Amino acid sequence: MNLTVLPADTYIVVNKTILEDSDRKILTMLYQPIVGQLPISLYLSLWADLDKLEIMSLEFSHHHLMANMKLKLSDIVDARKKLEAIGLIKSYVKEGSVNNYIYELYAPLSAQEFLNHPILNVVLYNNLGKTEYEKIVNYFKVPKINLRDFKDITATFSSVFESVAYTSFESINDEIIKKNKTNLTIESQIDFDLLISSLPKNIVNERTFNKEIRDLIVKLSFVYDLGILELENVIRNSINEKGIINKTLLRKNCRNYYQFENNGKLPSLIYRTQPEYLKCELNEVSSKSKMIYVFETVSPYNFLKSKQNGSEPTSRDLKLLEMLMVEYGLKPGVVNVLIDYILKINDSKLNKSFTETIAGQWKRLNIETVNEAMSLAQKEHKKYKKVKSESKASKVEINTPDWFDQKIKKQETSISEKQELDDLLKEFR
Repeated sequence: MNLTVLPADTYIVVNKTILEDSDRKILTMLYQPIVGQLPISLYLSLWADLDKLEIMSLEFSHHHLMANMKLKLSDIVDARKKLEAIGLIKSYVKEGSVNNYIYELYAPLSAQEFLNHPILNVVLYNNLGKTEYEKIVNYFKVPKINLRDFKDITATFSSVFESVAYTSFESINDEIIKKNKTNLTIESQIDFDLLISSLPKNIVNERTFNKEIRDLIVKLSFVYDLGILELENVIRNSINEKGIINKTLLRKNCRNYYQFENNGKLPSLIYRTQPEYLKCELNEVSSKSKMIYVFETVSPYNFLKSKQNGSEPTSRDLKLLEMLMVEYGLKPGVVNVLIDYILKINDSKLNKSFTETIAGQWKRLNIETVNEAMSLAQKEHKKYKKVKSESKASKVEINTPDWFDQKIKKQETSISEKQELDDLLKEFR
């Protein structure tokens, strides 16, 4: 639901869990490397808005958040959506002349839950790298003490307390606050009917694909970019003679399959596409709209592959793509614009230092949408072209992407052009 939030719109924070000081360390050490600093700052600000009993806040306006965090409202909304996506808050709205929001806070996962999560653990590893990831794992490890020469002398309940007559009373424990956490919501792309039909009937039964297993398969297929054929293979190797899928073995087989297919590497973000909430609403049929659609619906990996006539990107180029998305935090659609821009003006070469220079600027300017990236590229190219021309003391012709042409913004495509663009889009499907 794309609803514009205004500074005058109000909100109330409701605590749906038990929040402890140890949760702050979980948020900054485990969640922050994934979502960034702003979402965590927003979570802590909403936490601070709670009353002394940490149950519910007073009613505030969103201008209150803007003043406290010294941020634009658009940045706060983007940060809120990341918190929602990662399962830390839920948001509700009642529309009116002034919209009223309720933000429910949920506890972060424990370190044990997070570092064994099929999605979060892998993304954390990708974002931090092996060295930093291992430091965090070691930080949360419980030290092992050799108890071989010690005797357990712990008292039991029955040895200390005596049995008493049972006193009847009405239980009122249903409303007591507890440690509540939410699950990540991932839209399933798996056709389970097709998946089940592809497996031999003698190895599956009604218990094979219960809700828990289906949820796990959806998460694993998302992380490891697995389709029906790949899932069929890993499930065959993860199911026992009773038709029960071993969850631990399923995770291991998915990971092994991915690493085998990708030279030992763990899953990368370069196969992701632009998030839905950052996509444009395209209401016109123009050449530029088609270009925006391609940038937003194709992963950086496939986009670069298409630029090389279907040839696999080199390991050097793949590392560069991963750096743009992990270290610089650029969104997939923005990376595609950057790739297209650099290849066009740099004689089809992805120069690492040049790419990093532009990526650093786009990161500082918080460029997240394809439209923003295209507009900034056009603006910066004018400066680049001027410097290039002056350095050669003459006017030189510099190649530019097609979308630099302002005329195509509103130019309707002909029937033949539409067919040509549709054929172009088929390359990415």
